[in-house]
Amino acid sequence: MSRVGNSPIAIPEGVNVDIKPHELVISGKLGSLTQDYDGVSVSLTDNNLIVTRNSESKDHKSKHGLYRALFSNMVTGVSTGFTKELELVGVGYRASNTGQKLDIALGFSHNIVLELPSEVKVETVSEKGKNPIIKLSSYDKQLVGMVAAKIRSFRKPEPYKGKGVRFVGEQIRRKAGKSA
Repeated sequence: MSRVGNSPIAIPEGVNVDIKPHELVISGKLGSLTQDYDGVSVSLTDNNLIVTRNSESKDHKSKHGLYRALFSNMVTGVSTGFTKELELVGVGYRASNTGQKLDIALGFSHNIVLELPSEVKVETVSEKGKNPIIKLSSYDKQLVGMVAAKIRSFRKPEPYKGKGVRFVGEQIRRKAGKSA
């Protein structure tokens, strides 16, 4: 029994929900998101979005909690948005942005220039004596996570000195070096 799928999703003020067969469109002040679905039924009662599964088959049970979580993320995204912060740890690691182009120096022979989707807003913070921080924000949780993972993949944190691109607050599992 899905515990996640059974809880209703509260719809805040300013969020519009359009339920079509096999498609849900949620729009708010930050944007509009669309999600296809199958194996579940969606209904709107008393400003609550309720997801129920069509049968007790294993496939429908697994999709019940999935679609409820996706719909909840859509409602949160169009009303408040999502933010990911990445920290560049290492000597000479820098980040700057001009519009939707992110320019990152990660110790390679050349800088990495990444063109970001228009839905993702980027901001770089560089203070003297502190590690540079890249702030990504959008109404689409999946897109922000994908962009953050792509940036992190350029130079993952290594376990000996901890250098690399990491999420702010992420704990890196450190290893001891070779003993002399």
